[in-house]
Amino acid sequence: MDYREAIMAFVPGCEQEAADKRVICEAAGRCGRTILSRECEAMHLTASGLVLDESHTQALMVWHNLFSAWSFPGGHADGEGDLLGVALREAVEETGITRVLPLREGIASLDILPVFGHVRRGRYVPAHLHLSASYLLVAPKGQSLRYKEDENSAVRWFPLGELAAASGEPHMAAVYEKLIERI
Repeated sequence: MDYREAIMAFVPGCEQEAADKRVICEAAGRCGRTILSRECEAMHLTASGLVLDESHTQALMVWHNLFSAWSFPGGHADGEGDLLGVALREAVEETGITRVLPLREGIASLDILPVFGHVRRGRYVPAHLHLSASYLLVAPKGQSLRYKEDENSAVRWFPLGELAAASGEPHMAAVYEKLIERI
């Protein structure tokens, strides 16, 4: 599904998501497909997936080197208009799993997330916003795990009740709590 259709189909579950959806739609209207790439430096679309085990009691998280925190796998759209496809691709790339499916096709959470200025690959990246579409994904637990060395340094399963504390990022804890409620 095209990113515009996916965002328009998303039904906000709270006031924050309604406001963020409005801002994201306005930004996409102004920026066009550039919103899918880092060429739109101030803000761009990203997609992530809360990867659940088949019992829906644990989630697969990666240690994100840039944020020094446990995080769900995800990343930049990099020109790709299928945000679910981006979330699935990132789950495979960042965790090493090969079998992962969407629990549901639609966006499960829509958020505008701040990213502070940082150095990446020897180049300064200014502060910007991630217009984040999050999905609920499912993967069998017995798969081999492997982290993506240029972004992460660990990957492991966490009980859902431990995600907020494990992340150490209050703004992300709120996202994880929303996603868990929507399983």
